Amino acid sequence: ATVPATEPASEAVHFSPTEILMIDHGLLKRMILIYGECVRRMNAGAELESDALAETAKIMRSFIEDYHEKIEEEHIFPAFLKAGKLVGLVDVLSRQHAAGRELTDTTLSLANAGALRSQTERKKLTAALNLFIRMYGPHEAREDTVLYPAYRTIVSPKEFNAMGAYLEFKQQEHMDDAGLEGLTDQIADIEKNLGIYDLSQFTAHV
Repeated sequence: ATVPATEPASEAVHFSPTEILMIDHGLLKRMILIYGECVRRMNAGAELESDALAETAKIMRSFIEDYHEKIEEEHIFPAFLKAGKLVGLVDVLSRQHAAGRELTDTTLSLANAGALRSQTERKKLTAALNLFIRMYGPHEAREDTVLYPAYRTIVSPKEFNAMGAYLEFKQQEHMDDAGLEGLTDQIADIEKNLGIYDLSQFTAHV
């Protein structure tokens, strides 16, 4: 059998559940890069507007923690526990979700102009951000390379496809009319304000 070059115009193109979750991780990676730039500026004593950090932490809370991680905790993780697969990994990932929310609480409470003027508060803030960055790099990498690929093997094809449709519905339900594209633009605006949007600046010169 051959695969059509294009989808029929009358049929919607649906992403698999793992594709949807990994796109979420792409946005998480971009927010982690913003956190890293904020830490760099605070360590260097450079100018940093609190709005950039506060807005990023709000997106981290609303999109990653209150939406993406809830999906994992309510649907993806239980499937592995039911199947008796990767139980140890799921336990670690769950505990890291809880730790991440505590770190986001700290970030949200300190991402303001007053705290940035205090050396003590800045140290608390940079410590929280560094812990978050250090934890979530390995966290999402392990989900992308171990957990998500294994998900297809523990559910039926019908369940797998149904979860993709469910995630698309939940994403639309959770977000405003601008959708994922609007959220991506919002993150891009923060990157532009921090001067880290232009991808070419990260090209290695060898």
